[in-house]
Amino acid sequence: MLIDLHTHSNASDGTDSPSELIDKAISKGLDVIALTDHDTVAGWDEAISALKSHESNSKMDLVLGSEVSCQGADGTSIHMLGLLFDPNYSPLISEFEKTRENRVTRMSRIISRLNEAGIEITIEEVNAQKRGDATLGRPHLADALVARGHVANREEAFNIFLHNGSKFYINHYSPSPEVAIRLIKEAGGVAVIAHPLASRSGRKIDLETLNQLIQAGLDGIEVDHRDHNEMERSELMRLAIEHNLVVTGSSDYHGTGKLNQLAEFTTHPEQWERLEAKAKARRVVSR
Repeated sequence: MLIDLHTHSNASDGTDSPSELIDKAISKGLDVIALTDHDTVAGWDEAISALKSHESNSKMDLVLGSEVSCQGADGTSIHMLGLLFDPNYSPLISEFEKTRENRVTRMSRIISRLNEAGIEITIEEVNAQKRGDATLGRPHLADALVARGHVANREEAFNIFLHNGSKFYINHYSPSPEVAIRLIKEAGGVAVIAHPLASRSGRKIDLETLNQLIQAGLDGIEVDHRDHNEMERSELMRLAIEHNLVVTGSSDYHGTGKLNQLAEFTTHPEQWERLEAKAKARRVVSR
């Protein structure tokens, strides 16, 4: 079985529409795919419709979720995959809305810093790179910089201007990972920390923080991810076994926005069974 529990559409910073994502996943032969756009459930309805109406006879399960932007006590960016939660649980959805609103003001401040350094770009150009209601993020700014000719591609934009250590980088409001775990679980879902030791992308949390999140009720760890090296995977696997956590592997697919390919890393069926069993209700969409 091919199980990919972390993908994005243009409801946030992916380049495929939810329908296109479903079509590609079916063509790829995936058995289970999770749609996890940043801080939103906006792509869910389109993905469900695309799955139900797809012309293929292939069977595939759709797991609905979101990648929740969080911030540790030291300001470290932490991403939490919330899966199988009730989208009508208003405290969680309100937190998404608050985070998205703050992304807009943060973007304006980053643009101001770029302008002050002589790099011409406007908020209108950035907004033109996203779908109308998509969650605004740095990848949209990267695309605007590409369109302006400042850089060749997203990767170069992040390497030069938009990485976490850049002088242009600004944090935005986001909940603590402990709050995110609580809200996801109150909404009946499960919480899996995404790429926690992703040294290859510059984001890495310390093991003490990770242990605190385990105590807060974390359900699983995304171990197999292209931004983890072999040593990091081994350390995360050790923690997962020690604390009886679910182990996942995922692509973190963004369409053409990243090199990541669908199902380049996958989750073992037994681990997926364990994870789904932790949710309060069966919310997988099947065809």
